[in-house]
Amino acid sequence: MKKKRKKLEELTAEEKVFYDRLMETREKVHRQMQYHAEEALDCSNADKRGVTTHMADMGSDNSRHEMELRLMTEDGNVLELIEDAIGRLLEGTYGLCQDCGEPIAPARLEVRPYALYCTKCKSIREEHQGRNPRLGY
Repeated sequence: MKKKRKKLEELTAEEKVFYDRLMETREKVHRQMQYHAEEALDCSNADKRGVTTHMADMGSDNSRHEMELRLMTEDGNVLELIEDAIGRLLEGTYGLCQDCGEPIAPARLEVRPYALYCTKCKSIREEHQGRNPRLGY
């Protein structure tokens, strides 16, 4: 049976703190995405600024462009995790590990409010598969 989703005004004081933290994090990540998008566009327009471009410079620009696009993709993944966390908060399942069902430590949620796993389950997952340290979920 699916739980009824809460409305924002129905959140407890503690849930409101987590909601605010998620919204702050979402805004920060959104700003990062905008920055990376601007940098990626700046890289792709480098040869259109009227500057003579050396082949080595073009390679550097391409590399920087790819890096900015990769960072944008990672930021997009984090935004998706944040949106999912907001949904879990409204459903009443926020802060519970997706693997073991135990509560995620408040200190972990403080650092990464969109965390899906407790530190124990996250460590187990990292041992068994590749890890992306930038995302850290």
